[in-house]
Amino acid sequence: MTSAPATTPGPTSAVPARLSTVPLPSSDVLPPPWPGGPVLVRGGEVFVRRTPWTGPVDGAADGAPRERALYVHGLGGASTNWTDLAALLAVRFDGWAIDLPGFGRSHPPARGSYSVRGHVAAVVDLLERIVAEPGEGAGRPVHLLGNSLGGLVCVVVAARRPDLVASLTLVSPAMPVYRVPAAFSRQLLLLLLPGVPALAERRLSAVTPEQQVRGMVQMCFGDPRRVPRARLDQALEEMRERAGQPWAVRALTRSMRGLITSYLRVGPANAWRMARSLRMPTLVLWGDRDRLVDPALAPRLAAAVPDARLLVLEGVGHVAMLEAAEPTARAVLALAEDAAGAVPAAVS
Repeated sequence: MTSAPATTPGPTSAVPARLSTVPLPSSDVLPPPWPGGPVLVRGGEVFVRRTPWTGPVDGAADGAPRERALYVHGLGGASTNWTDLAALLAVRFDGWAIDLPGFGRSHPPARGSYSVRGHVAAVVDLLERIVAEPGEGAGRPVHLLGNSLGGLVCVVVAARRPDLVASLTLVSPAMPVYRVPAAFSRQLLLLLLPGVPALAERRLSAVTPEQQVRGMVQMCFGDPRRVPRARLDQALEEMRERAGQPWAVRALTRSMRGLITSYLRVGPANAWRMARSLRMPTLVLWGDRDRLVDPALAPRLAAAVPDARLLVLEGVGHVAMLEAAEPTARAVLALAEDAAGAVPAAVS
């Protein structure tokens, strides 16, 4: 897939993102979803896909950096949202991509709670396992990437456990706002009313997988024509698999309710306050055609996070890692390259 040039909107204290020039694998052939399996975390098991490190494209692996990354999808998404980006980043990263509890192939949490706090606990547990796994990179913090709801989860994780996070990439993160985007369906708006999540679940259950995929593409992509036919077929196959899971709609509606509830938090638990506390290298990445999370939040968030980098992609929607995988990969790699070369300030 291609994307328009990057821009940095408006005055902001954020540094414009640099793009790495490292050679990347060819994107002519789309990789299939990466294999995975269940991993035990607090609250139950989650399904985690693994993208193995490939090393540099030229094969010169001796001395090449080999680090670890964890990818966290958004509301209604799955670990497969990161298939293309993880393939590109494999030149530097061993990758893990989680299906959050109740999504993808993960079963619902044992206690049936889909709060942001519950998703955060699952990600923290998985990060601890990744850090402890033997091999190159063992014991070192992990590069953390999140989209939408997953981006919000990653902000909370990074604020609470900075020891686990080497760098943070936020792709259209669902930061607290108090005006619901027009692109949200009426069914999801029902969740704003007390006592009606069951009604929203019944209405969403009536939507066919084909309708869901069409709606997802129209809502999440800046230019739906960029979506390869093979990816549409895979999305439809996934949606049909989801339709056979009795908990699928509940996971969506209850996670949405949990997201809205999190917006009401004040004090240290507020996500904007947490963002201002972050100190790891951070990339804020948005598409300027995002219909779900207002792109105007991009410079605001980048200004809130100390020394954050900002990249806004023209013509791209809510899922830049799917719609514009190459520029997204280059921005992430540049962040990792610069973080690895950072020299701590001398102590006087």
